[in-house]
Amino acid sequence: MLAATALGLAGGAGGAVLLRRAWADRRNERVWLILAGWALMLAAILAAAWLLGPVKGTALAIVMIGLAALCVVAQGRVRRAVRVARDTLAPEPLEGPSVAWRGWLKALLAGPLGMTAAMGIAFCYAAWVPGDPRTRIVVGGLLMPIVWALAMTWTLADQRLLRALAVLAGTTVLGFGLAAMRGVA
Repeated sequence: MLAATALGLAGGAGGAVLLRRAWADRRNERVWLILAGWALMLAAILAAAWLLGPVKGTALAIVMIGLAALCVVAQGRVRRAVRVARDTLAPEPLEGPSVAWRGWLKALLAGPLGMTAAMGIAFCYAAWVPGDPRTRIVVGGLLMPIVWALAMTWTLADQRLLRALAVLAGTTVLGFGLAAMRGVA
């Protein structure tokens, strides 16, 4: 297992370095760098699959290649100086006025109301999408935290609280209403 891990890390790092060099190099030999980078990663996957078996070895190699490639990419990051804020029509979400009640209201909108909107969409999905009812319920249950996260992100980033309230409340009423029309809620 340790040998397969080392092969995955080495293959991922070597392949990522070659692909990064191909990205930076704009000559004709860049095709060979690209092919060599992908071939090195594929060789690491095949070697790990040979050492640990096709399922466990392939999974371990893919994870280790991704981790090593992420480390190579992170080493090449560039820090830039912060720009001076310029006058815009609308302030960025974090540049707006900092008032305690707005923060609490945003948290209430994003948390409970965002969750009910996500539940309404999940119930609507489970009610209206064709297919086996068990599959629709499971997919609706898996859809709920994703939609909730999206609703929270959007609500916390939006400066206009009434718009967020209207969209989340409307989504909640519409989702549960459509689900009730079909007979799920």
